[in-house]
Amino acid sequence: MLLPAKRLLIFIAAIAPACTVAANEEYKLDQSRSTIAFTAHQYLGTTHGKFGKFSGKIDIDREHPENSSVTAKIDVASIDTRIQKRDNHLRSPEFFNVEKFPEITFKSRNVTRTGPQSGDIAGDLTMHGVTKQIVLHVKLLTPASDTKQTHWAVTTEPLKRRDFNLMFSQGAEAISGISQTVAIEIEIEATRVQ
Repeated sequence: MLLPAKRLLIFIAAIAPACTVAANEEYKLDQSRSTIAFTAHQYLGTTHGKFGKFSGKIDIDREHPENSSVTAKIDVASIDTRIQKRDNHLRSPEFFNVEKFPEITFKSRNVTRTGPQSGDIAGDLTMHGVTKQIVLHVKLLTPASDTKQTHWAVTTEPLKRRDFNLMFSQGAEAISGISQTVAIEIEIEATRVQ
């Protein structure tokens, strides 16, 4: 006759497959196939830029999308507007101050499904020591059945530089003619972590 403890273990082993809850799928951002970019108007032209170094992960719960989450980190020093002198100025204490604030981070708070392949991700964006809540509007570009990789188009409302204390000196602001609003352009590819 089996001891009660052994009987309990055998019972748990027998029913475990039926009780197993599907684990979240974890995906890691693929930096080489993703883009985190921005545009800002300046007088009669537009400045285009991007960040070359970033990382992050996406946890997807397919049965309950509201339990999914996203985290990301951007290396501010990797800013690239195709003009070295301007990039160095943006990294300086007068603007991003990368020595004091080396990263931009995003951490989701909640996820809402808005369509068969779309959703809204509300979360905290921290930049230049300031945290603001933003909403990312995401659209899945790969088939929902693909569980090896995922490809997303991401949009959000333009960010205001003033909200994050990203202002040049008063004189530089007047001369530069840079818009207060910065449009964000994001396309993410991520590979499932095995």
